[in-house]
Amino acid sequence: MPKLDVKDTSGKNVGAIDLDDEIFAAEVHEHLLWEVVKWQLAKRRGGNASTKRMGEIRGSNKKMWKQKGTGNARQGSKKAPHWSGGGSVFGPKPRSYEYQMPRKAKKQALRAALSLRTGEKQLIVLDKFAVDGKTKSVAKALAALGYAQPDKKVLIVDGKDNTLLSRGAANLAVSKWLAPEGLNVYDILRHQTVVFTSSSVKQVEAALKR
Repeated sequence: MPKLDVKDTSGKNVGAIDLDDEIFAAEVHEHLLWEVVKWQLAKRRGGNASTKRMGEIRGSNKKMWKQKGTGNARQGSKKAPHWSGGGSVFGPKPRSYEYQMPRKAKKQALRAALSLRTGEKQLIVLDKFAVDGKTKSVAKALAALGYAQPDKKVLIVDGKDNTLLSRGAANLAVSKWLAPEGLNVYDILRHQTVVFTSSSVKQVEAALKR
């Protein structure tokens, strides 16, 4: 069972915590991580290409000329696709790119991502993350922990009731705050370090138990 030091926001050790092997020492399946990240990005994707169909073109629906006797080919509407300014037939429309991912696979990928960061010694546990809601105080705490460099992105995980922390981290380029309920594979992988509070570790362990 992995054991980590618990620190305070000044970087001092104030205790230790035992992490669940099932969550923080699981086998890392790189292909599964890739599959879940692909699924997450597909959910976020929104089609923005849009063409007008015949029914969306402005103008009269009146027949252009009578069916016979003019010497012209038969025409029903100026909105037809072969006319300049006419509607498209099979043109693109905004659509959802989302697809389903098995719940067990999503949980397994989260366990793998957390285990990856634990194995890299890039998972930090704090006793609590108490700040005054200012960006400067969050930056100071991260600097004390050694994670305030621009090239080191930090994911902070703490309860959603810690509104001062979420407010203080919002404008900080090197960090992102998430509640335990919103923890996801994509954000874990795009941040080099994950900072938990003791209470949020217990929440995540309870949620990811098989």
